[in-house]
Amino acid sequence: MKLITIPAFLLFLAAASPHASAIVTLGTSTQNFGLTGIGGNSAGQGQSKMSWGACTYDGTTTTCTLSGPFTGLGAGGTYSFVVSYAGNGPFPLNAVSQTPGGDFFFAQATGNYNFVITLAETGGPTISFYSFANFNFLFGSTFACTGVPSTSCGVGQVGLTPNATITGPITGSFDPAPAISPSGVVSAGNYGGFSSIAPATWIEMYGVNLANTRSQEWAGTDFKGSQAPSALGGTTVTVAGAPAYIRFVSPGQVNVQVPSGVAAGSQDIVVTTAGGISAAYKINVNPVEPGLLAPLAFIINGTQNVVALFSNTLTYVLPNKVSGAATARAKVGDNLTLYGIGFGPVTPDIPAGQIVQQTNKLQANLQVTFAGVPATVNYAGFAPGYVGLYQFNVVVPNVAASDTVPVAFKLGDLNVPQNLVLAIQ
Repeated sequence: MKLITIPAFLLFLAAASPHASAIVTLGTSTQNFGLTGIGGNSAGQGQSKMSWGACTYDGTTTTCTLSGPFTGLGAGGTYSFVVSYAGNGPFPLNAVSQTPGGDFFFAQATGNYNFVITLAETGGPTISFYSFANFNFLFGSTFACTGVPSTSCGVGQVGLTPNATITGPITGSFDPAPAISPSGVVSAGNYGGFSSIAPATWIEMYGVNLANTRSQEWAGTDFKGSQAPSALGGTTVTVAGAPAYIRFVSPGQVNVQVPSGVAAGSQDIVVTTAGGISAAYKINVNPVEPGLLAPLAFIINGTQNVVALFSNTLTYVLPNKVSGAATARAKVGDNLTLYGIGFGPVTPDIPAGQIVQQTNKLQANLQVTFAGVPATVNYAGFAPGYVGLYQFNVVVPNVAASDTVPVAFKLGDLNVPQNLVLAIQ
């Protein structure tokens, strides 16, 4: 968790970039927030156990709530910061001072928990946020300490003093807007995870408050005919001002297809939710940014295997047996199917956001080699029935048997920058 230092007694938050939305001001909480000192750690930093507002136990789950009035979003209303965890044991977060004896600290998890911030607007909607980030708590004027002199009453000294306490209602602020993390946008990770993107490719975005739902993936009901959704769970994304097509949203990750026609060069990505509008994230756009499907699960003995299926089967080309999947080594002359993203336009034109309805042909010249030997490519284009996924049907050329035969793709004059192998017997 990243921290910002401000002159206050109590703070834990992840810093967000400047944005176009308002900061919510948290009024005095109805319940108390408290810390009980544990003592210094090996680095001399103070440690404390947290007590988080009012807690209830329903026989299965403990739920602890800090709540109070807020202003700055809509007409204002009531906020709730809620932590819940299984059982009725100790609260699952401790406080650790940033510096020995300092009054600023970060939260350290000691167990599993769920977290939600709820803003219930007066006469308006109730909005939920699930990122443990972008907020700070400050003790008001009525906090009190035990176990330390009144002149040393502060978070840092309490953390260094076993069984000392500091308790009181809090005030603070909360930034509800989505924020994309630095280096938080890449092309789809299973296809190379490159830092540059291309029109109609798939990208992953990471940050905080990117969605006001815990998790949602598109469903058939989100499509309009063959058109993919440009909004999901209340989240929208634009690339160079054009709407992207959203497959998955969560507070920390959003997966989208870049719209067609985005110009090469530096472009802005912006996320919008019920909490506000993110700062523009600058990303480099190339005309193409090709990547082949090769997830980490296909690394065998330190070598990255590309995902290849024997054509018209569900049997993977792998040297090892895999639980729950059929696998085999390929042979010379076998027809294999591989998949990719970011390979550029096809004929006839199929724009981003469309379920592919027909066979088509990649416009750029594609060369595929196995150990430097050219392979016959029988099909190279978008995969029918999918959105933005390329399919390549290739024939294994005459190469020497090995479990690590190098497989290389070249798109026009561009070599696909992945080191990939296949098992050929």
